Amino acid sequence: MMKDTPQILDNLIWLRQVKHCWTDRNAVSSLWAEQNGNVSVPYEIDSVIENRTEDILDALNMISEKTCIRFHPHNNETDYLHFIYADGCASYVGCRGGEQPLLTGPKCTVGNICHEIFHSLGFYHEHSRYDRGDHITVLDENIVSGKEGNFLKKKGNTLGLKYDLDSILHYGSNYFSRNGQPTIQPKESNITIGQRTHLSDLDVQRIRKLYHCDETKSGSS
Repeated sequence: MMKDTPQILDNLIWLRQVKHCWTDRNAVSSLWAEQNGNVSVPYEIDSVIENRTEDILDALNMISEKTCIRFHPHNNETDYLHFIYADGCASYVGCRGGEQPLLTGPKCTVGNICHEIFHSLGFYHEHSRYDRGDHITVLDENIVSGKEGNFLKKKGNTLGLKYDLDSILHYGSNYFSRNGQPTIQPKESNITIGQRTHLSDLDVQRIRKLYHCDETKSGSS
């Protein structure tokens, strides 16, 4: 059983504690540990959402087919992802240690689930980067009251990669709008943000750099 109750913040659950996972001081957050030269994350799908198994596996495959991260069914490991039922979609950021819930609601698409798995691997939202001002404008006056925290800048390593408007981790233009007007406006014209259909090239690079994929046996191109 989990020893604390996570603070759910819409698409994100903030990491409160880390017990057993590997911490890289230059990483975005605490990482899943490497074992025998590979990173393979144990997972369990709760029986209540067994009907979402195909979607969850598709989301895991979106990551594993392009990176060195692998996923395998939980088998007595201390640290593991536990896909559970909830109204929405949410995840801790990074490996927290022990049973780690990943909330999977009925409306979570494959892309939404993949987005949350990215959080569990140690990544914050792209629009929370400190250099976002060069690429987007956050329109605070249009944000639903109480949701302003979803748009705050967060400290984290950008891994030397440029800002990515196409990232699966980026919010869309009208997320949490109180009046139908944009909450995020790209400075570049004719740009759509907030896609949940694919990993961008920079999404792939981000995982490969954080988990040193090019230094592991299973790193793929």
